[in-house]
Amino acid sequence: MTAWQEGRPTDAEPQQTTRSRRLISVLVMILLGWGGLAAVFATDTTPKLGLDLAGGTSVILRAPSGTSSEQLDQAVNVMRKRIEALGNVQEPVIQVAGNNNIVVQLPGVTDRERALEAIGSTGQLSFRAVINDGLLGPLDEPIDPSDDDPTQPATLANIDPLEGPLLVDGAFAVGADIADASALFSGFEWVVSLDFTRAGDDKFTAATRLAASFAPGDPRRRFAIVLDGTVISAPQVAATVDPAVGISGGAQITLGGAADPEQEARDLEIVLKFGALPIVLEREQVQFVSASLGRDSLNAGLVAGFGGLALVAVAMLFYYRVLGLVTVLGLSIFGSLVIGAYSVLGTSQGLTLTLAGVAGIIVSVGITSDSYIVYFERIKEEIRHGRTVDDAVEEGFSRAFKTILTADTVSFTGAILLWFLALGPVKGFALALGLATLIDVFVAYFFTRNAVALLVGTRLGDGGAFSIRGTTGRERTT
Repeated sequence: MTAWQEGRPTDAEPQQTTRSRRLISVLVMILLGWGGLAAVFATDTTPKLGLDLAGGTSVILRAPSGTSSEQLDQAVNVMRKRIEALGNVQEPVIQVAGNNNIVVQLPGVTDRERALEAIGSTGQLSFRAVINDGLLGPLDEPIDPSDDDPTQPATLANIDPLEGPLLVDGAFAVGADIADASALFSGFEWVVSLDFTRAGDDKFTAATRLAASFAPGDPRRRFAIVLDGTVISAPQVAATVDPAVGISGGAQITLGGAADPEQEARDLEIVLKFGALPIVLEREQVQFVSASLGRDSLNAGLVAGFGGLALVAVAMLFYYRVLGLVTVLGLSIFGSLVIGAYSVLGTSQGLTLTLAGVAGIIVSVGITSDSYIVYFERIKEEIRHGRTVDDAVEEGFSRAFKTILTADTVSFTGAILLWFLALGPVKGFALALGLATLIDVFVAYFFTRNAVALLVGTRLGDGGAFSIRGTTGRERTT
């Protein structure tokens, strides 16, 4: 004869099915958390670090007063393309700050000078006929690049120190006249292929017709590509070009004589392709963060994070006993999922973890701990009101989860507002807080709820000082 226990389900088969589902849910969460963390380290896809943790370069550029927001946005887009085209900068941060500033952060820069050159080259690109390169007579000292007026002749410094300055005429075309540019290996040499707009092609054809009328070797057969008042390249019109026709339908610049023709071709491609900005930006501040300082900041953040976790774990174990053990496991899964999320988003979307982000994660540990406390206190209250541990666990979660959702919704809303209204590091804090809040809800529903329910049918549920009932101070008597 079967004896039914008071307060227990009367159908053993559904009960067993429910426990199996709960066990599967707990195991899946452990696999996602711990397994994902193991995969992150095994594949070396750990989170990308921001400027303050990895070291790098930060630059603030100022636009002239009266610059429109549309011009600033266009400048940001052009600069982002320039920096990304360098190919060795981890997810640059380029954004408008205030009314007329642009902040550029380049974490983990491996070629600092090249990146700064791309940032500093903020003036408009121009094409200018060469009047004299020193062969037709002595040249004046080159003017300061900031004093250059592209519409007037001037003696300009050359980026190639071996060649020296050039006397150039006013611009016959600007960067906006270029439709596209690409570096490629053609035949036995590197070249940069140019495509012009319709108006740009007409200007270039007229200029090359004039240049081709001079004898090969004459400096006036050259035209200079000028950026920020500095000559970055000065190719010569080929001897085969007919002075009655000129060059039309695009052009090619050969770089066979360069020390590193491939690198020069790619750098020239970037300048030609993304050289035209709607405004001239002044470099106002440059800050370098050393890798060692970044490591110190990261270590301090890790110590603070793990120290906080350890203190929370000890407090929860002392006060909630076996439920504290669930908290420790849940926090480890929570932390693993946060690291995994940053790793995946860093690889796929270029997301970086900053010191402010670390602070956001540490704050989220407190929010997650609050979720456990709300649930556990509800369980204790239900048990004190005379419910069985099984009923207290189910009813406690049903009521506590509403509170958890409300609190997390407030945190998530605050994170969204910070993201849209704040600038700089605060955005990293907001992103970390919002991401961690979502993971908190996920862990509470799929892990915490099921892990606590699995304890009900064991000694840790309804007996002993370390059990769920034991947290109320009212151990079951027989």
